[in-house]
Amino acid sequence: MQMVAIRSAVCFSIRFGRAPARAAALLAASIALVAGAARADQLPLWELGAGAAVVNFPDYRGSDERHTYPLPIPYVIYRGETLKVDRQKIRGLIFESRIAELDVSASGSVPVDSDKNRARRGMPDLDPTLELGPSLNVFLYRNPTGRSTLELRLPLRAIIASDFKQASYEGLLFNPHLNVDLRGVFPAPGWNLGLQVGPVFATRQYHDYFYGVDPQFALPGRPAYEAKGGYSGTQSTIALSKRFQNYWFGAFVKADSLHGAAFEDSPLVKKKYAISGGVAAVYVFARSGRLVEARD
Repeated sequence: MQMVAIRSAVCFSIRFGRAPARAAALLAASIALVAGAARADQLPLWELGAGAAVVNFPDYRGSDERHTYPLPIPYVIYRGETLKVDRQKIRGLIFESRIAELDVSASGSVPVDSDKNRARRGMPDLDPTLELGPSLNVFLYRNPTGRSTLELRLPLRAIIASDFKQASYEGLLFNPHLNVDLRGVFPAPGWNLGLQVGPVFATRQYHDYFYGVDPQFALPGRPAYEAKGGYSGTQSTIALSKRFQNYWFGAFVKADSLHGAAFEDSPLVKKKYAISGGVAAVYVFARSGRLVEARD
């Protein structure tokens, strides 16, 4: 259940056999946690680009097997008055004020071929999931220059699993976390640093989808198991990015801990701590001739 908090407008995906790069939807946005320049300026109303990323992560949270994926990624910027699309999210869709905003939060997980994962061998495959729901973002601190911000983000997402032939509801997930953005100042001028840290909570149905073992799939060393709802571990992400004139570069590292999780005694949890990461590069090939005052 490789999860990354996605707050992105668009995504592309392709399929490499059973292990697809639909993870582009999950990881391109994680690579791009932070925005660009800190100051308000005259910038194009929209920009379009495309690029590629290379990411590495476990098959699911708690798995001791992992894969590396090459992924295509999009780059879409729109700086409208009420609708803003950037490398982080779609903003202003629902509500926005000086102290908080309510927008859309999305994430997901890649599919897992159980025949290619030792812990799940003989069990049903895990379908890719889409996680979608509202997020209330409270502004705890904003530097007057816009170079640094601290937010409390409170996303609540419903989970839909689908093999693209049928879909099923698989519970709810709540991921409150602190988000810090340092724009254009660290580790050198023009670079942007983003930090996220917070716990994850989910319903029994969500945990059971990934960590439950029905009696008919029990084996020596893999007893039947029914997961409980509640605490789902802690996730921390650090992302670094920089925008050049026609290029954008980003990288991220994510730490995931399952210590104390409600399902940590599942026989499918083989590793309680994991590091994921990736890098991406984008070429911006088109932009609007109309300029608007905005922060990149």
